[in-house]
Amino acid sequence: MSAVNKHGIRPTLRSVLGRGHLSVALLAVGLVGISLTVLGVVALRAYANHNLHLIARSINYTVEAAVVFGDSAAANESLQLIASTEEVADAKVFNNDGEQLAHWQRSDDGMLGHLEARVATALLDEPINLPVMHQQQKVGHIELIGQGRSLLLFLLSGLGGILFCTVLSAIVALYFSRRLLGNIVRPLRSLASVDHAARRERSFDRRVPQAPIAELNELGNDFNALLDELEVWHSHLQNENAALAHQASHDSLTGLPNRAFFEGRLNRSLRNAARQQEHLALLFLDSDHFKQINDSLGHAIGDEVLINVAARVRAQLREHDLVARLGGDEFAVLLTPLQSRDDAVRIAEKIVTSMKLPMQLDSGGSVTTSLSVGIAYYPDDGGDPASLLNAADAAMYQAKRKHRGRWQAAQTERSAAEIKNRS
Repeated sequence: MSAVNKHGIRPTLRSVLGRGHLSVALLAVGLVGISLTVLGVVALRAYANHNLHLIARSINYTVEAAVVFGDSAAANESLQLIASTEEVADAKVFNNDGEQLAHWQRSDDGMLGHLEARVATALLDEPINLPVMHQQQKVGHIELIGQGRSLLLFLLSGLGGILFCTVLSAIVALYFSRRLLGNIVRPLRSLASVDHAARRERSFDRRVPQAPIAELNELGNDFNALLDELEVWHSHLQNENAALAHQASHDSLTGLPNRAFFEGRLNRSLRNAARQQEHLALLFLDSDHFKQINDSLGHAIGDEVLINVAARVRAQLREHDLVARLGGDEFAVLLTPLQSRDDAVRIAEKIVTSMKLPMQLDSGGSVTTSLSVGIAYYPDDGGDPASLLNAADAAMYQAKRKHRGRWQAAQTERSAAEIKNRS
C-alpha cells in the first residue's frame, strides 16, 4: 500500500529522511542521558549511604560522653553541631534503656523538603541504627535518617542536562541531516527536473549536473547517456517526419509545393482576405509546346525544362507569394496581399519575359519555351478556391488562343463590372 498521509499527499524524501535523522538522534541522546543518569544515581546513592555512615560514626563519637552520663542537653548540643552541617534530615540519640536523650530534625522546606524526603526514602538505606559504645560496652544507640537534597539536585541537573543535550542534539542533527539531505535531495531533484522536462516538454538537450555522492553521480551519468541516445533518436525522428511531411506536400521533381498544399494555402488566404477585406490574385501558368519538347527530346529533357521553369517563376515573385506545381506542366501562383491589379500584371509580365531566354541544358544544348498566364482576382473573379481557379484557368486558355507566351486577365461578369465602375 502506498505511504500517504491523511490528506492523500505522499511525504517528500527530505521530510522522511529529516524525521528519521531527528528521531534517531533524539532516541540516542535520550538513551545515553537516561543511562548516564541511572549510573550516576547508583553511584551517588552508594556515596550518600557511605557518607551517612561516616556522619553516624562522627555523631556516635561526639555524644558518647553525654550518653554515658545521661546528659540530655550536652547530647542535643553535640547532635545539633554535627547534624546541622551535614546531609542529615533527622537524628535521635537513645540511652541503653531506650530513652531518647537528644533529637534533631531539619526544618521543613515546603515542597522542596517533601521532594527531598521522597527521594531519600526511595534511594537511601533504612534509617541507620548505630550503637554507642563505651569501653567495649553498649551504652546507647543513635538513629539517623539522611537528607535527599544532593540526590534531588543531581536528578534535576541530570534531567536538565538531558533536556539540554536533547535540544543541542536536535539542532546538530538537523544541521547535519540538512547537509546530508542537500547532497542526496539536490541531485535527485535535478534528476527529476530533467526527467520531467524530457517527458512533458520533449527537452532532450538538458543534462543532470554532477553530484557529490558517487552512486548518485553514476546514476546521473547513466541518465545523461540515456538522454544522449534519446536526443539522437528524437532528432532523427524529427528529420524523418519533416522529410515525410515535405514529400507529402511538395513536388519531388521541382521541389515546389504540390496541388494539395496550394489548395490548403489558398483556402486559408481567402478566409483571411474575407476577414481583413483584402484582395489577392491567382495566376494559372501553363508551359507552351511542352508536349513537343517532351516527345522530341525525351522525358529527361522535359524534366529539366520543368525544373528550370519552376526556378525562373520562383525568382520573379515577392517574399510572401507562393508558386506550386499543380501537375504536368501546369503551375499556379498566389499573390497575397495585393495592393492593386497592376502588381499582378507586373509580376505576370516578369514571368512571361523570364521565359524568353534559352534554357541551358546539362547535355550542353539549349531549349526555349514560353508560358501562358491567366490572372484571376479576388473577390472580383471568384469568392471561393474553385471559382477562382476556374477563372484563372479560363483566362490562361484565352491567352493561349490569342497568342502563346502572353498573359490574360479573367473576363468574368463581376470583374467586368468592377473595371467599368473604376473607369
